[in-house]
Amino acid sequence: MLARALALLFGSRRRAGVVVAAWIVVVAILAAVAPSLDAVKDDVGGNDPAPSAQSMRAADLAAAQFSDADGTPALVVIDDADEPAADAAARITDAIDAADLDAVAHVGPGAPAGSDGAESTEMLIAVITGEPTDTAFQDTVTDLREVVAEASGSATVSVTGPAGIATDTVEVFRSGGTTLLLATIGLVVVLLLVIYRSPLLVVAALAGVGVAMRLTETVGALMADAGWFTISSQTSSIMTVLLFGVGTDYALIVIARYREAIAETDDLPAAMRSAMRGVTGAIVSSVSTIVLAMMALLLAVSPALSGFGPYLALGVASMGAVAFTFVPAVMLLFGRALFWPASVEKTAARGTGRIWNRVADTVARRPAAVLAGGLAVLVVLTAGLTGYKESYDFISGFRAETQSETGRDMIAAAYGPGEIAPATLYVHADGADPGATWSAAAEAADLDGVVRVGTPRPGDDGQTAAIEIVFADDPYGPGALDRVGEMRTAVASATGLDTDRVLVGGPTAEAADTRADLGRDTAVVAVAVLLIVAAVLGLLLRSILAPLYLVGTLVLSVTATLGLTTFLTVTVGGDAGIGNRVAVYVLVFLVALGVDYTIFLLSRYRQELVSTPPATALRTSLVRTGGVISSAGLILAGTFAVLTTQPIRELHQFGLAMAIGILLDTFVVRPLVVPAIVRMLGDRALWPSRPPHPQHETTDADDVPAKEA
Repeated sequence: MLARALALLFGSRRRAGVVVAAWIVVVAILAAVAPSLDAVKDDVGGNDPAPSAQSMRAADLAAAQFSDADGTPALVVIDDADEPAADAAARITDAIDAADLDAVAHVGPGAPAGSDGAESTEMLIAVITGEPTDTAFQDTVTDLREVVAEASGSATVSVTGPAGIATDTVEVFRSGGTTLLLATIGLVVVLLLVIYRSPLLVVAALAGVGVAMRLTETVGALMADAGWFTISSQTSSIMTVLLFGVGTDYALIVIARYREAIAETDDLPAAMRSAMRGVTGAIVSSVSTIVLAMMALLLAVSPALSGFGPYLALGVASMGAVAFTFVPAVMLLFGRALFWPASVEKTAARGTGRIWNRVADTVARRPAAVLAGGLAVLVVLTAGLTGYKESYDFISGFRAETQSETGRDMIAAAYGPGEIAPATLYVHADGADPGATWSAAAEAADLDGVVRVGTPRPGDDGQTAAIEIVFADDPYGPGALDRVGEMRTAVASATGLDTDRVLVGGPTAEAADTRADLGRDTAVVAVAVLLIVAAVLGLLLRSILAPLYLVGTLVLSVTATLGLTTFLTVTVGGDAGIGNRVAVYVLVFLVALGVDYTIFLLSRYRQELVSTPPATALRTSLVRTGGVISSAGLILAGTFAVLTTQPIRELHQFGLAMAIGILLDTFVVRPLVVPAIVRMLGDRALWPSRPPHPQHETTDADDVPAKEA
């Protein structure tokens, strides 16, 4: 079946040309009918907790019962040492009213003027109607900022709050997109040229990535437009580096086997068919692992995670299809010029590198020492997790100057950190004691960490009240997040109401619910991904034992990666914490991608076992795959490292962690730890499968060949 399909696709250069032309036509048609990717992106709503979370129920209650609060607030912070801040605030209010911005519903005073001794600072609240994801909403915030700046006089002003944050989020993501794409392309081109010194090989690899990316973007835009899933700029950024990294990896694997096959035949189509037969199992297993791992994110209740996987799974599946068909067809079309300026004969004659011969010799002779050294490195790096902490402050994650962060800092300095993001306590009495609302306010005021409680505001139904609560500490810190649940319990107990009638809304409550969702999701997704990887490895290697020790190395690789990332970014770099979704992203991606190199190594090992004893098969697989997998690892790590240029903390930390993890897998886990375990287990390494050649034939390390042809 496979041989027939390969003969159909790669029977001649003419057939290869048909394959390439067919792909171009398909992508062109999809591009003509699909909306643009930017038109369907959602960079705001995807960060909310699950719809069933109490903070989201509080938001729904607020929308239903407080019609006068319809809109998203923008906080205008005014600081002036040259004149009373109240005068500047009055002038700015008049300017906003005179500008008659359609989407600005009304403007009023914010926190009590001069509270906490801040006589030089005033705050205004401008309520903006519409959806924060809409361009019109973002344009209104931009216009508002211009009006405020023109009327500021000698005052220092910033527009922050939910409306400002939403607008800055979109702008920050937008500013990094083009830089990311150009940097990724440039890096991959340079690395491929250094490794292979053939411009046409670079063209073949990048053409495949380009086709897969266009296919993913058009099909993804159609699916997002139909409501199947959401796509954010963050997801799109990760997709860019993922496709370049994975696509280049697959191209390198095909090139390596094609180069080996050329040494055995002058018939290039026949050589390509032989190469594709050799890599099919490994690439299918790789694509399956990554796609299933991405789809495992659907088990998450957090929208930020559950909406993250399908688009990335689509991208990897697209890249797999392109790697099996388009990329080999392009290589065949180039014919003997593919390896120019080297000749096909010189390409076929290139042997394996001396480094990998030495690595194989070391593993063969001293597997226990190699294993101990590799594990020691991973354990030492894992120790960095002692400084691990997570951050739920989205604004502090901007790695670019924004009015949102500037205004936030001005509010914290003048009014106290709690005024950055007040919470709102909603009490739905529904026929209960009329004094329940005031009892709720009194109970909230008595809680440790609460510095201000607002006057209860009645809702439209007369049964619901909203009470503004200001905390003394960082509203995104662990103390404030813990206080949300404590407040609900205490108020419900004091008023005799069920906890379903006592809800807390606002950024702190949303962060608390996000923390709870992510705690659950990380555990569920981790178990699912590890089971998926173990199942794929078991099927590929026909083994029960191998998946156990291989998954163990993957887990240790993840902990070592997070440990070193934490040490570099938090302990040394001074970040407020690791982005709250970075750990689960790293776990999913590093397990799914890191196992690829083990798949390429051990699938070759299993193939070699058919004709050689285990020790020789292990050595051959190490030497034959060493160069290509190391090259692929460097490129994949490099593409993820490009994310460190992005102006968002989560992308920066994620890119750094992935680069670290892939390099560990490429140069520690795959060439040292895994082969050492396999060598020590001998013919039991793939239990219950047994090699056809008995282990005792090559138990003496001196019998292991010094070189492979």
